[in-house]
Amino acid sequence: MAGFTFDIATLWAFIIAFAVFMYIVMDGFDLGLGMLFPFFPKKEDRNVIMNTVAPVWDGNETWLVLGGGGLMAAFPLAYAILMPALYTPIIAMLIGLIFRGVAFEFRWRTKSERNRWDIAFAGGSLVAAMAQGIALGAILQGIHVEGRHYAGGWWDWLTPFSILTG
Repeated sequence: MAGFTFDIATLWAFIIAFAVFMYIVMDGFDLGLGMLFPFFPKKEDRNVIMNTVAPVWDGNETWLVLGGGGLMAAFPLAYAILMPALYTPIIAMLIGLIFRGVAFEFRWRTKSERNRWDIAFAGGSLVAAMAQGIALGAILQGIHVEGRHYAGGWWDWLTPFSILTG
């Protein structure tokens, strides 16, 4: 192929894009089931949902770690610009994922028909998915950069477009 050079930056871009794509596809399934969780009133139905997600739920976040870690390692300037712009939605996403993980592990210890861990699982799924959509909307809308630094404010991610994207 004339004119096409394949360097390490291009390779890392493909690796990061693949990791983010895999996370979206695979954890989208988990997050979707988590958000549908409250609509199943019977404990047996909720147990089936949890057993469906059980083999893969924690492995799906590995793709997210690969994407974020790869971005930091391969493109530190892009990471240094994106992270301050998206601190709030990224932290909200991580808190939602923590709630999901803790709820997933502890809901089996509660014997009641409805328990707080079911609410934490559904809420964590909703918060994580919403925060990811808001971050995507903020990136699509554009991040204010001057020179090689993030030049926007703390709340620049919060726009009607990013909320709608979330």
